[in-house]
Amino acid sequence: MDNHTLVLGIGNTLLSDEGTGVHMLDYLRDHFPDLPGVRYLDGGTLSFTLAAWIEEAARLIVVDAAELQAKPGTVQVFRDEAMDRFAGKTKRSVHEVSLGDLLSIARLTGTLPANRALIAIQPEIVAWGSSLSDVVTHALPGAAQQAVDLIMEWQTGRTGQGASNLQTQHG
Repeated sequence: MDNHTLVLGIGNTLLSDEGTGVHMLDYLRDHFPDLPGVRYLDGGTLSFTLAAWIEEAARLIVVDAAELQAKPGTVQVFRDEAMDRFAGKTKRSVHEVSLGDLLSIARLTGTLPANRALIAIQPEIVAWGSSLSDVVTHALPGAAQQAVDLIMEWQTGRTGQGASNLQTQHG
């Protein structure tokens, strides 16, 4: 295991807001390219091959569109066990495997990062299209800042703004 934070963006960029995680990854790469100890990975629509990447990471941030039963553009951060519970209850997925499946693999192999978070954004449109809706696009900067706050907190050991188990922000 390396001492790095893996930022994993997941989603299908052919289904509008379903591609939020991948678009967010691009945003982070463009605006925060030099964060120390951070590796960005486009996880696309997920596969079991991502388990090896998670196994090597000391910390994990996953960014994805998710049904939050909230207003489109809402950002919620689920940390540690809250992430596990949220990912575990997702039964339907357009992904090859679910995030819950990947977390289960890591748990079974003893490689689940102790510091982990899911940054979830409520989609507005999940239909054929290669761009995000305006409301989700406007949510990206705030969601990116949540990721940066978590990375800084984990690297310094200081609890900051990103410290609660669940945060909500509307785009």
